[in-house]
Amino acid sequence: MKVLFFGGTRFVGKALVSGLLAKGHEIFVFTRGNLPVPRNAIHIKGDRTNDDDLKKISEHSFDLIVDSSGRSLEDTQRLIKFSGFPSFRFIYISSAGVYKNTQFLPVSECSPIDMESRHIGKAKTESWLTAKGIPFTSFRPTYIYGPGNYNPIEKWFFDRITTGRFIPIPLDGQIITQLGHVSDLAEAILKSLETDKAMNQIYNCSGSKAVTFKGLIESAILATGNRISDFNFRSFDPSKLEPKARKVFPLRLTNFFTDISKIKKDLSWEPKFDLLNGLKDSYKNDYLLIKQNQIDFSSDDVLFD
Repeated sequence: MKVLFFGGTRFVGKALVSGLLAKGHEIFVFTRGNLPVPRNAIHIKGDRTNDDDLKKISEHSFDLIVDSSGRSLEDTQRLIKFSGFPSFRFIYISSAGVYKNTQFLPVSECSPIDMESRHIGKAKTESWLTAKGIPFTSFRPTYIYGPGNYNPIEKWFFDRITTGRFIPIPLDGQIITQLGHVSDLAEAILKSLETDKAMNQIYNCSGSKAVTFKGLIESAILATGNRISDFNFRSFDPSKLEPKARKVFPLRLTNFFTDISKIKKDLSWEPKFDLLNGLKDSYKNDYLLIKQNQIDFSSDDVLFD
């Protein structure tokens, strides 16, 4: 297939472009050119907010369009204006961050949407794709981790572990969260292209098991080759913090995990990474390979004011 990819040079996009190229597809990557385009992909240089740049894609017709960088409805409307509808499918990377906090868990694809979410543009985009009759599949991952992660999720814990600091933990650490490995998400997206069941569907996509914050931190310690008993967990009260804030703690400070039974059934897909092995992969193949500059831990002070 002839594929137009918005993004494609880092993290989820990079993993997915690699998988599409391995399957022999012709890939056009539209980016501003700040990062190298994967080998064997064709680069269309431009900014998706610039109509003159987007006119470059009007010279082609595409079977598949993948949008891994769109945040607002206007982002997607603008690119479709110039690309036209894909003949096969539109793949959209959404977010489980669109869901409201709820007492009913796990969260399903039908759970209420938070109209005040910073990700609301993604939910609006999904509704628009449906209304316009554009064949699409959308993915709502929870927290994505793994090599190449530019969000400070596992790095936040690795920084404190590798420097031997105390590790801040909300209350008794029993708040439940959920992570999904970037390679598993990329594989799920590739599998969605192989079945009509995925047409016009929205899927939660994450790891098979939820985990407490305490379990996450202990897994991160083990992933670095250290012993849990060598570290001090320091409890803080999250009640004064905004539950979805990421400035002082990298995860939502409420129970937050999704039901992934729909994607497993429709796509015959199972995550390959459990949390410990996924964190080992991230530590070995990313964290240790990047020179860690002096780390600023001043945000920890906010947790204990």
